[in-house]
Amino acid sequence: MDTAEPAPAAGTRHVPPAARIPLLDVLRGTAILGTLATNVWLFASPLGETAPLVDAEALVDVSAVSSVDGAVEAVFRFLANGKFLALLSVLFGAGLALQYRSAERRGRRWPGTYTGRALFLLVEGAVHFTLVFAWDVLMGYAVTGLVVAWLLTRSRGVRSAVLWSAAVLHVLLMSLLTWALATAPQEESGPRDVADLTALYADGSYPEQVLFRMDNALVLRIEPVVAFALLVALFLVGVRLMRAGAFDPGASGRRMRVRMARWGLGVGLPLNLATSLGGADLFLLDRYVAAPVVAVGYIGLVGLLVDRLPGSGVVTKAVSALGRTAMTGYVAQNVLCSLLCYGFGLGLASRMSGSGPWWVLGLWAGVSLFLLVSASLWLRRFRYGPLEWLQKSVLSLTGGAGRR
Repeated sequence: MDTAEPAPAAGTRHVPPAARIPLLDVLRGTAILGTLATNVWLFASPLGETAPLVDAEALVDVSAVSSVDGAVEAVFRFLANGKFLALLSVLFGAGLALQYRSAERRGRRWPGTYTGRALFLLVEGAVHFTLVFAWDVLMGYAVTGLVVAWLLTRSRGVRSAVLWSAAVLHVLLMSLLTWALATAPQEESGPRDVADLTALYADGSYPEQVLFRMDNALVLRIEPVVAFALLVALFLVGVRLMRAGAFDPGASGRRMRVRMARWGLGVGLPLNLATSLGGADLFLLDRYVAAPVVAVGYIGLVGLLVDRLPGSGVVTKAVSALGRTAMTGYVAQNVLCSLLCYGFGLGLASRMSGSGPWWVLGLWAGVSLFLLVSASLWLRRFRYGPLEWLQKSVLSLTGGAGRR
């Protein structure tokens, strides 16, 4: 999530850093809010983080809406599920392309110090997984980033071959897994299992939850393993979009964003709606095949809005500030939701169980507002977010700092 350019090595000429690309910051901030829009339902579930393992419909199901409350919840879940994981992946790839361009301009070896950044992200993700949230994305991004960083040194033809091969492999894998899950004998979780998991998040202590994540790490870390080919493809899409100028403010960039919005939403939304209407049986295709197509449309749509909104507007500046502190915002939202929803904190998930979706939407809105205001106020006094500063400090001690 950190795309700051690396510092020049000793003995090399100083090259002024490139100006920030405003759209990237806004997109990162949007992705953080969108990630929360997906994860908030897990925190609000009595089953907590284990909800997707017990019931795939814990993330999205628009196949059986019977009330206004149900319709509101289904639409909110539909608009978020899987889209912002994909959007963040594309942006991470774009950030890698920026860092590679910076290293190339300075005449520095690549991946060079980026290896240290990836290892830091891997450790940070492991800590985040263990202490905060089971469905952490940072570890998967760290490993994927190392692979794509190496691919940046290969030819465009090689990267294109890897991109399309990874995409096809991913679609085939998701199709095969969907067929296997649909035809396999259904083994529902017993009442005792559900009761134990509910008690863990409603009444369990914080150390008990940490131990649960550690004991079940292989199962809870399955998403980045199953979706690895998708992550590689999306990172490479981000690289391609960055080099094609899709994030640039000029007329050429705007034309690309129009095409992205048109094709991503025009094709992705009907496809995504079809997989969502298929219910839990099509969960994998819904989240990991259709949603990434919509994510491309989201990038184009947000880009078109930014093109038309004043960059000095309150909303644009706040979302941009969150984007500049994306790593901090991502971890902070999960910490806040844990404290608000789980039994070792306020226990809202248990206390509000069965009361409908409105309190969950309020939780998302409240935490989002807190993140936007906090990021804006923080950047008035400091140049980087807390975790961004920690990363730079650690890397400076190991010779891999990135300063701007």
